[in-house]
Amino acid sequence: MPKPISVADKTPVNVVIVTLDSHLAGAAERARPLLQQEIPGLRLTLHAAAEWDDDPKLLERCRADIAKGDIVIATMLFMDDQIRALMPALEARRQSCDAMVSFMSAGEVIKLTKIGKMDFAKEAKGIMGLIKRLRGKPRGQNQSSGERQMAMLRRLPRLLRFIPGSAQDLRAYFLTMQYWLAGSDENFANMIRSLVNRFAAGPRLALAGSLEVAAPITYPEVGIYHPRLEGRMSADPAALAAKAGDERPTVGVLLMRSYVLAENTRHYDAVIAALEAKGMRVVPAFACGLDGRPAIERFFMKDGAPAIDALVSLTG
Repeated sequence: MPKPISVADKTPVNVVIVTLDSHLAGAAERARPLLQQEIPGLRLTLHAAAEWDDDPKLLERCRADIAKGDIVIATMLFMDDQIRALMPALEARRQSCDAMVSFMSAGEVIKLTKIGKMDFAKEAKGIMGLIKRLRGKPRGQNQSSGERQMAMLRRLPRLLRFIPGSAQDLRAYFLTMQYWLAGSDENFANMIRSLVNRFAAGPRLALAGSLEVAAPITYPEVGIYHPRLEGRMSADPAALAAKAGDERPTVGVLLMRSYVLAENTRHYDAVIAALEAKGMRVVPAFACGLDGRPAIERFFMKDGAPAIDALVSLTG
């Protein structure tokens, strides 16, 4: 059973997340007060690298938070200028923080990962092989779909749970990716719980093993979204099917799954409402990752021919 944590115990726990954009900012804001009830000393900050050009002070604030970070997560960092701006701060903090977790980023960022007994800078060869398999094959070589990659990501932790030792740290790494990629409020909160629960050290050691952590919740990799749908999403093409006699023009709208799961959908909702106000039937669909073809094939095509009159991509 988890050890009870006294509300009076406010040992600081600084969790710092650095990522490309702010699509999970809402999930972080909603999770923070709940997590602070369980981890009274928690300070959770999320920094979006895409905002640094508009306000350089945000970059300095990010570097300052990294310098104090106990658990540091770096993800979706590919741009050279952003990586150059961050690497010195990440490298300086790497040895003294409880855990540094880097994924879905350039290779030099991923190699900064240091969790428990796993040091990706020393053991990167085999680990990077697994990560490359998750990325899929280059374009033109039967590139793996997002569904296939997510299936592999779910399978790896199930296999690793039976291997003792440092394999459990690697399992925690892949679970962190699962939580992030299915970044609902619940998964975001459990990602933080999971990392604190396993890697809290030093003055924070009492927190290790103290938290209730749920397994990642899975959601459809390919589906449709609409603010009026029950549960807001469905994998069933019939959920938004045209009714008999409905001759309105149909517009397919391609969305990002990560924004739907994070409930960061006001921009999507506005586009859907605007199109419907013009008398159109709207079918908003998403796929996992950046490849929207599975959604197009499942929801916008029928018998090899287009089933929509127009396509609008809101994937960026």
